[in-house]
Amino acid sequence: MASKIIEVDAGSPAARAGVRAGETLLSIDGTPIRDVLDYKFYSYDADLVLQVRAAEGVSTREVRVHKREGEPLGMTFEHYLMDGMKRCSNGCVFCFIDQLPKGMRETLYVKDDDARMSFLMGNYISLTNLSEADVDRMIRMRISPVNVSVQTTNPELRVKMLRNRRAGEALKIMERFAEAGLTMNCQLVVCKGLNDGEELRRSLNDLKKLYPAVNTISVVPFGMTRHREGLYPLEPTTAESAADVLDIVEPFAQECLDGLGTRLVWCGDELYLKAGRPLPDTAYYEEFTQFENGIGMLPLFMEEFRLALPDYQGKTARPFTIATGTAAAPSLSVLLDEAAAACDNLNGKVIAIQNDFFGPLVSVAGLITGQDLIAQLKNRPLGERVLISANMLRDGGDVFLDDYTPQQVSDALGVPLVPVEIDGGDLLAKIFED
Repeated sequence: MASKIIEVDAGSPAARAGVRAGETLLSIDGTPIRDVLDYKFYSYDADLVLQVRAAEGVSTREVRVHKREGEPLGMTFEHYLMDGMKRCSNGCVFCFIDQLPKGMRETLYVKDDDARMSFLMGNYISLTNLSEADVDRMIRMRISPVNVSVQTTNPELRVKMLRNRRAGEALKIMERFAEAGLTMNCQLVVCKGLNDGEELRRSLNDLKKLYPAVNTISVVPFGMTRHREGLYPLEPTTAESAADVLDIVEPFAQECLDGLGTRLVWCGDELYLKAGRPLPDTAYYEEFTQFENGIGMLPLFMEEFRLALPDYQGKTARPFTIATGTAAAPSLSVLLDEAAAACDNLNGKVIAIQNDFFGPLVSVAGLITGQDLIAQLKNRPLGERVLISANMLRDGGDVFLDDYTPQQVSDALGVPLVPVEIDGGDLLAKIFED
């Protein structure tokens, strides 16, 4: 699918060659460019011949480009993927999007399952909508790493959990990727009574057989909102079931460390918090490959905070409140106590926000809405500002999940909102900001 060029970076190889915004890229070195993967793959070489179509009309021309090998051409296209996104064809019993209330902005209900987004953005995919040509292309282009939502290696159970008849067959694609030398990062969303217990042990052992192609495995709990009317009857993760998962995964990870030199599998922070067990230290997480999956996020945050704290010894800060999810609130309170002991007259507190919008079983900070912040913080002494996790907001920081803007929340509370990156050092910087 040809894609229109909307911008050409000044001084870029494409600009130097005379490519203009408004033209359409048709091919590179005679190969039709269908999407962003074709574009990135075929534009790698130093000397290229582009075929472009004029902004108006149907005339085409050839443009010769000379650049460094691997240097980007410097073109921005009308659509990031340069063609349509592949939508999810599954009906996963644990799908969070199916648990969203009605009436939210349309983009929140979009389910993507696009292998290109896995490679480019780190999204996890199920492999159920890949054609034979897609698989061959990924192998030929060495698309790696591939992030795979596995859930279970039991084909029949995977069909049941993903509610897709191809779900069991798709596991064979992982074997093909492994044989071709592609790397995979895998995810198991554990649902009580379905893929836990012996099924979890089976999945871990099966994935271990694909090491080193299977590079990492994350085990995370199913997230349950209060909006599950008519959905599969899943049970929430309890302290006991979280502990059971840890009791399976941690000994297995130690066996992998002893035999392979890597733990291979890690549990999400939320499982430790639900089980009431201490979080491992940062050395446990090796390369933090699955950080964005909530694997080691809180331990790293706490270490960053403590490493940065000596720089603020003896300093004072304007009064503040930290508003966070119920899961992280106890850990942040510990950090704040440590900061108070090291600094002069630190006047701040942590308030745990219960998630009334999605339900009390949702405890992470990133899913807190603007209306819950207002309802639970309004008319309380907050100091001069409220610090929130930046991941409560959409990329760009302009809106919460419920479409409230930071300014609306700030106006309702009477104090500014200060977004904090997922970095303990940034929290300290914002606490002591003038």
